[in-house]
Amino acid sequence: MRYGAIKKGCFISRPNRFIAQVQLEGELVIAHVKNTGRCRELLLPGAVVWLEESDNPHRKTRYDLIEVEKETPQGRILINMDSQAPNEIFREWAQAGGFQKDLTLLKSETVWGNSRFDFYWEGGEKRGFVEVKGVTLEQDGWARFPDAPTKRGVKHIEELIRVKSEGYEAAICFVVQMSGMKRFSPNDATHPEFGQALRRAGEAGVEILAYGCQVKPGSVEMAGELPVIL
Repeated sequence: MRYGAIKKGCFISRPNRFIAQVQLEGELVIAHVKNTGRCRELLLPGAVVWLEESDNPHRKTRYDLIEVEKETPQGRILINMDSQAPNEIFREWAQAGGFQKDLTLLKSETVWGNSRFDFYWEGGEKRGFVEVKGVTLEQDGWARFPDAPTKRGVKHIEELIRVKSEGYEAAICFVVQMSGMKRFSPNDATHPEFGQALRRAGEAGVEILAYGCQVKPGSVEMAGELPVIL
């Protein structure tokens, strides 16, 4: 996926989870943060960030903060932190044949029983559901999820186990919004219940996928598959 007009800035502060103060071309501007998560390891004072400029004159904020550069022992990496991006990245990848070669239907936000899944798909004689999770947490070259406790994430996994027991295909796809990662693992240190649920899902036959992304200023797309270590 590609963004519109992109500008490079310097992160100053985050007064609340919705906005950030950014130094841009000698001016202090307010940008909408397209990720309501904590992102404490990313949004550090002085970090290089990338903003998308809106052409909507009625918006309260002119810019969206979509990417941040992070210094690691392995070097500097560019991380897409737009929480709306992973579903679009997955959609583009799946429609190009990356998920199922014989895909004939891909429908977003599909209700099944009391559950709502990111995607419902059909291909050949198969049909199933997919939950997509965006990953922005990097630790020593490992991608991990979540970066904060997520009861909602545990609920999604339990729902996938249920649809699998009903005869559907079920998968959870972790879209790692950066490149250069060695592997993916659940972040048991932050939320052990999520890791436990993910392991139960694997045992129940839910497919657990993780893919890195190629991230550039103003664009992000699915790249290579990562080993999943549970």
